[in-house]
Amino acid sequence: MARDYYDVLGVQRNASSDEIQQAFRRLARKYHPDINKDPQAEERFKELNEAYSVLSDPKTRSRYDRFGEDFRQIPEDWDERVAAGAGARGRGSSGRGGDGGGVRFDYGEGFDGSGVNFEDLFGGMFSGGDSGRRGGPVPGADQEAEIQLGVEEAYRGGRRSVTLAGLSGQRTYDVNIPRGVIDGQRIRLAGEGGTGRGYGPPGDLYLRVRIKPDSRFRLEGRDIHVAVPVTPWEAALGATVPVPTPGGTAKVTVPKGSSSARRLRLRGEGMPNPRGTDGDLYAEVRIMVPPVLTDRERELFEELAAVSTFDPRKPG
Repeated sequence: MARDYYDVLGVQRNASSDEIQQAFRRLARKYHPDINKDPQAEERFKELNEAYSVLSDPKTRSRYDRFGEDFRQIPEDWDERVAAGAGARGRGSSGRGGDGGGVRFDYGEGFDGSGVNFEDLFGGMFSGGDSGRRGGPVPGADQEAEIQLGVEEAYRGGRRSVTLAGLSGQRTYDVNIPRGVIDGQRIRLAGEGGTGRGYGPPGDLYLRVRIKPDSRFRLEGRDIHVAVPVTPWEAALGATVPVPTPGGTAKVTVPKGSSSARRLRLRGEGMPNPRGTDGDLYAEVRIMVPPVLTDRERELFEELAAVSTFDPRKPG
């Protein structure tokens, strides 16, 4: 059984969007594979990403709260199908009884899929309640595959062709990549899943997104982390320097007296979120010195060393 997404993030079920985001950021920093070298950290980080991708989207979170871990197996038009099936049973001949033929319906928030055989459920729903007959139209099963995206491609979105290998050979799909998709999210290709039975509709194909490692950008949910090299004098005196982002070059102000590892936040410059708040970009200062000094540069550095009383190794 899959872990409860709220337990994964360590939050209550009534947690606010801000609390969910804060919990994810805290845990993502702890378990990011670039930081945590524990062999289990990568799987833990993927688990965090998947939980956050579900709970950070109000619509997906609502479906998860209602249906539990089976929420992806429930069609988005669930209520309409149930209503249609109930009406058909009411109009059809008797023989299934008032209990829906052994299928338990629960319209409240506590529905978790327990006791439900989905094949029986949809078979009965589309057969019109025909005197207990089974084997009516059954929707095809949903299927899942992985798609790897670069950070910049996920940031921009757009269309691309994806070729997948299956039992019947390779098949190519024209996929619309949503702008700002993050690791663990899924892209739905309606009707591209398993074949239905008895004229039942086909299932859906879900492409689970995996973001490929990038030499410049590190992702934590929708936040982007990037190193910004600066000279010693820019760090000491302050400067405005360019910083790369997946969407192009931005500008960041380096305050005077900055040291390496200082993080500068660019609000809203992270991964876009079409349904909520965009992520932030964190530029981390990296002080770089010239690999080879000219005679004049050496003189100036020696002069600075002679007059400066600064000692970074001295406490306080």
